[in-house]
Amino acid sequence: MANPYEQDLDRNAANHQPLTPLIYLERAAKTYPDHVAIIHGSQRISYRDFWRRSLKLASALSRHGIGKGDTVTVMLSNTPPMLEAHFGVPMVKAVLHSLNTRLDAAVIAFQLDHADTKVLIVDREFSGVVRDALASAKAKPLVIDYDDPDYAADAPYPKGERIGSLDYEDFVAGGDEAFAWSMPDDEWDAISLNYTSGTTGNPKGVVYHHRGAALMAYTNTIHAGMAKHAVYLWTLPMFHCNGWCFPWTLAVQAGTHVCLRWVRAKPIYDAIADHRVTHLCGAPIVMSVLINAKDEDKRQFAQTVTFNTAAAPPPEAVLSGMADAGFAVTHLYG
Repeated sequence: MANPYEQDLDRNAANHQPLTPLIYLERAAKTYPDHVAIIHGSQRISYRDFWRRSLKLASALSRHGIGKGDTVTVMLSNTPPMLEAHFGVPMVKAVLHSLNTRLDAAVIAFQLDHADTKVLIVDREFSGVVRDALASAKAKPLVIDYDDPDYAADAPYPKGERIGSLDYEDFVAGGDEAFAWSMPDDEWDAISLNYTSGTTGNPKGVVYHHRGAALMAYTNTIHAGMAKHAVYLWTLPMFHCNGWCFPWTLAVQAGTHVCLRWVRAKPIYDAIADHRVTHLCGAPIVMSVLINAKDEDKRQFAQTVTFNTAAAPPPEAVLSGMADAGFAVTHLYG
């Protein structure tokens, strides 16, 4: 006898859609349009505008022929365009490839070629090394410059020259905020590409799919104890494993991203105190930076801050120091 639960119960549009983190941002923008999604220097970007800018980025990419299976590479720090890329790129079924900003030109060139990069968005802080990489790479992508308006005047690294044919803001401005974005055809479709360090030869490409990113975003909210409107400080590089999927995670609870270009003790303490940060992630070295900071760089804050760490377990002295400083450490893996 045929199993009745296998008859006329196939997937269809009414009972199934692929898992993807893209819908988290759409929901947050519709539910909390005026809530601050991103803080970066003087910039305050609402969820309404975060969604609109991601759509415009997707539209601009589509107008330049970018679609399913194409790779969009970014060489960006923890800034708003990096967050926009995590949504705008997969909205056209393309794949986001985030370059490690500490790599040399030869490794960057290898990745551009191996990934068959079609579009490359470059922060001017890194234009010098990317220019050198492009000179030796076979790939000839459309290069777009990002000129951060909140780049500090006393920055430890000066801005490099423009190397692209377009400016990021002009590129986004040319997009349509009413763009009809695309869900993935299958939740197993690729959403991002990352590379290992290549310690035994050339870097190895690792692919995330939409389903994995969506599920990781859910589990991050649980394991990190992220409540509604959590405030997350970006000390972890977003290029590293897509920031452990936290660029997608914050939209689940309509939280706020606080961007941070460089990991320094004083800006971290200032952000925690000024923006009432509730969560951040980082390697044990970041904890050492915090607890060993100069007294004049430290700030008092009323809230307990969840610090998610990974890799080797931190020493007991570091854990004790973090607790005394107002941090609750969660060790995720390693």
